[in-house]
Amino acid sequence: MMTSNVGGSRICVPILGESVDRMLLQMDEAKAVGADLLEIRLDYLQRFDRRGDLELLIKRCPLPTLITYRPKWEGGMYEGDDNKRLDVLRLAMELGADYVDVEFKVAHEFINSINQRKPEKCKVIVSSHNFHDTPSFDEIGNLAARIQAVGADIVKVATTALDITDVVRIFRLTVHSQVPVIGLVMKERGLISRLLCPKFGGYLTFAALEKGQSSAPGQPKIDDLLNIFNFRQLGPDTKVVGLIGNPVGHSKAPMMFNKAFKTVGFDCVYVPFLVDDVTKFLKKFNSPDFVGFSCTIPHKEEALRCCDEVDPIAKSIGAVNTIIRRPSDGKLFGYNTDYFGAISAIEDRLRALSSVIGLRNLHNGIGSPLAGKLFVVIGAGGAGKALAYGAKEKGARVVVANRDYNRARKLADSVGGEAITFAELENYHPEDGMILANATSVGMHPNVDETPIPKHALKGYALVFDAVYTPKMTRLLLEAEESGAAIVTGLDMFVIQAYEQYERFTNLPAPKELFWEIMSGY
Repeated sequence: MMTSNVGGSRICVPILGESVDRMLLQMDEAKAVGADLLEIRLDYLQRFDRRGDLELLIKRCPLPTLITYRPKWEGGMYEGDDNKRLDVLRLAMELGADYVDVEFKVAHEFINSINQRKPEKCKVIVSSHNFHDTPSFDEIGNLAARIQAVGADIVKVATTALDITDVVRIFRLTVHSQVPVIGLVMKERGLISRLLCPKFGGYLTFAALEKGQSSAPGQPKIDDLLNIFNFRQLGPDTKVVGLIGNPVGHSKAPMMFNKAFKTVGFDCVYVPFLVDDVTKFLKKFNSPDFVGFSCTIPHKEEALRCCDEVDPIAKSIGAVNTIIRRPSDGKLFGYNTDYFGAISAIEDRLRALSSVIGLRNLHNGIGSPLAGKLFVVIGAGGAGKALAYGAKEKGARVVVANRDYNRARKLADSVGGEAITFAELENYHPEDGMILANATSVGMHPNVDETPIPKHALKGYALVFDAVYTPKMTRLLLEAEESGAAIVTGLDMFVIQAYEQYERFTNLPAPKELFWEIMSGY
């Protein structure tokens, strides 16, 4: 069951106003949305009266204050004299700041200068920022030890993610450290270092007040941290699942799964894994804490080869979208829930159409409404394979179109279907009442103006399905509706395929109505 994270990792919101008045407003906003402490970034102020402004900011701050005056050489905005900058940090301590952040490069000098007059309540964070990469674990450990040795109350190590597996080294640092550590990996591939901070013992994480107000690359919004990723409910025993893909930032899966986990009280969190090499990722993230994964473009086929065992249906399809780690021995089991989600959504829509006057010929009421239909699949990747397999199993005649004709031919042969080129697809109208299924990422956010097939080519299709669900109404679906075709959105597939994923992640029945309720506003 989920437990409160009271006393656990804190959320610090950077206050980046260019004026003191703007900072005061941001402070109140940050408190209102749930911040635990505020980082006042003095280097962002365009004009700064050292004593007067600092005293006002500390006095008026509604939460514990972290004073940072970051120089340009450590990624900040300040370009003046370092001695004057450090004088400001010493003054902040005298005026009642709860924390000050000083860079490792000048920490020895700074801490020696305050030894005799350091206020008891003020903690010194000594920080190191690497904007190039993430060193080896031994190098990171040695750095943390050197930071601690200069007299830091709290050690802060921030590195840069070149690959998501870099985060593992920071997790090892925070979970095994005997002193308070802020361990963060910057940029999108390092996002999980921020989201999973409470699980792996990080002292705090930073979260932006709004998009565009981050003090380092990869900071999430505090609203997302609290209301999508359930930050307050996470702890050392929380299990982790998530979406392996590239891209993953568009996915609504974290919102749906985490809302469901919180509602039913299941101690688990669903996070996005921006993965370049799925084989490398699964080897590095081999802890029993990571109990399962969803898998999306472009890794569904390679993920199958990484599994120790594969469900017969997924093996027939040649792609997995769900991976489960067996607790007893850590082995990975692969499944495919895509075909069920997509085909079920299409069948449901066809059955609804069959009751409409004039469309009774779409379904004779016996067996699947796809039986005998011409089913055109665009794309021969993991999703295309699932759709082609599912349509064949329901008795449809399958046609596959793909930019790489050889891949289309290979998939078509595997399901006893026909392959056509993209050029042929544009004028492919052998009969009316056909089904079209887009299994590519064309039209997905942010490329919402793109479509895999021109509008005039939609002639002859009774139903058009798009696996893309961000946006829900893609250009393909909008033009299909305008052309008179029925449509099925990728959101329908997304929710239905998630039933089995949830059940395999949790060993609990899927809260189907709750899933639809959560996604109804999308």
